[in-house]
Amino acid sequence: MGSPGRPDDAQQLSLFDAPAPAAAELPPSHRARPDPVPAAPPPGPTPAPRFQHPRAQRRVALAGHLVGYEFRRARRSSIGFVVGVEGLSVSAPRWVAVAEVEQALQAKAAWILRKLHEQHERAQRLQAAKVVWQDGTSLPFLGETVIVLLDARVTGAQLNSEAMALPGVPRLTLHLGLPQTAAQAQIRDAVQSWLQRQARRVFEERCQHFAPRLGVHIKRLSLSSAATRWGSASADGSVRLNWRLIHFALPVIDYVVTHELAHLREMNHSAAFWEVVRSVLPDFERHRGALRTEVLPALD
Repeated sequence: MGSPGRPDDAQQLSLFDAPAPAAAELPPSHRARPDPVPAAPPPGPTPAPRFQHPRAQRRVALAGHLVGYEFRRARRSSIGFVVGVEGLSVSAPRWVAVAEVEQALQAKAAWILRKLHEQHERAQRLQAAKVVWQDGTSLPFLGETVIVLLDARVTGAQLNSEAMALPGVPRLTLHLGLPQTAAQAQIRDAVQSWLQRQARRVFEERCQHFAPRLGVHIKRLSLSSAATRWGSASADGSVRLNWRLIHFALPVIDYVVTHELAHLREMNHSAAFWEVVRSVLPDFERHRGALRTEVLPALD
């Protein structure tokens, strides 16, 4: 199951034309005349692309936006566009002319710009959610907020719950057996290791709960750290679940678990597949939406 789209005729704008040369210097006899013709100002710098792929070799103007894109030739039968976290990548067969590629870019301008804006906004949200690994930092755990505390008196990691916590105050604290002088990388690794252990425990419990109800058998359950997929299932009974799901509340985890287990009966996304999911989670649509709107902390 993924959480991560895919070219109206418009005038093509080439950004690789050479700038008009500056006017040549006038000879002294002309400069001495009372009303010399002023020299044309030098051309200004080329504006920086609004969206720039780090490996961009070409640029194109799409609906007023300058886009620097990565271009490569590939063994394929058509022109392909991919908009990812780095920007726009374009691949084309060797027999397709660059002019034809840029015509295709213009035809897909609306889609490309929409996806570039979405990726830009997502990157900003992720940056805002970036965790500073220090004593007192907070992060989501099973839909709640947990406060990380450095406590050299404990061994490993210990989760404490305060039943009498005031409204609006996190009731969960994760005590790490680290000194106050611990480096950020130490804190990050300790927290991620604890989160992954909790993820495996919770995922195994939920799979054991839903597998009999769906009439399926899991051959192997493993954790994933994929950047674009929450889970996957194979016909041989193998299921992979992204450990970062542990940040979500249990109903969302149950949706992903059920989704992947349902694939062991229907290896597709047909109407029959969704009926299998609905048979145990009648309101699964509500929880599926959380996966698309929630911004998880940047833990790396």
